[in-house]
Amino acid sequence: MTFPTIRWSKPLMVAFALTALSVVLWRSPLFGAEAPVVIAPPAVDNPKAPGASQTAVLAGGCFWGVQGVFEHVRGVQNVVAGYAGGVRSSAQYETVSSGTTGHAESVKITFDPAAISYGQILQIAFSVVHDPTQLNRQGPDVGTQYRSAIFYVDETQKHIAEAYISQLDSAHAFPRAIVTRVDPLKGFFPAEDYHQDYLIHNPNAPYIAMYDLPKVENFKRTFPELYSGRPVLASMK
Repeated sequence: MTFPTIRWSKPLMVAFALTALSVVLWRSPLFGAEAPVVIAPPAVDNPKAPGASQTAVLAGGCFWGVQGVFEHVRGVQNVVAGYAGGVRSSAQYETVSSGTTGHAESVKITFDPAAISYGQILQIAFSVVHDPTQLNRQGPDVGTQYRSAIFYVDETQKHIAEAYISQLDSAHAFPRAIVTRVDPLKGFFPAEDYHQDYLIHNPNAPYIAMYDLPKVENFKRTFPELYSGRPVLASMK
């Protein structure tokens, strides 16, 4: 069979190349994610010791990915997606998404202080969960509800967080200054049920595949000793 000869113009060749490249990038497991940043552990931290479970409340963009990463951390017992920074009456997804409530999409992490320290949780958050130098945004998500924030539950957590941010800025661990807010926790309000364990239940969703699953993979590569292949689910509690 004889096939017609196709004459490739330069614009057509460029368009074809860009399309092919887009397909390759889309299928790449790291497409859409921030590159992990290898950073030093905190110089100021609480020692690991047996005791009652502790909590950490963090914000770093869409809570789907933040929850998804910390569900894979050894020593973490439970991770709940929710809202912090505002009042109970405005803690609904549609309202928070307006960016006018003071809330940030956050996660409440319950952890075993004998297995993992508060400082290590912050190290993971800064290294692979989000970019702490982006102001009021992460990736494609823009607004104060996607800000980088640490909501401390006591003065010890406040001291560790502030000291670590100062340490990383002094070491120029990132190309820009860290903009993470360190605020007292005035209340944490769990998000709607359909948001819980969203990454686990929707691994093929385009947003999860592009922006969040790569964070889990980056965590596995960067902190292999802390990675657990059996995630703890909010729905387990």
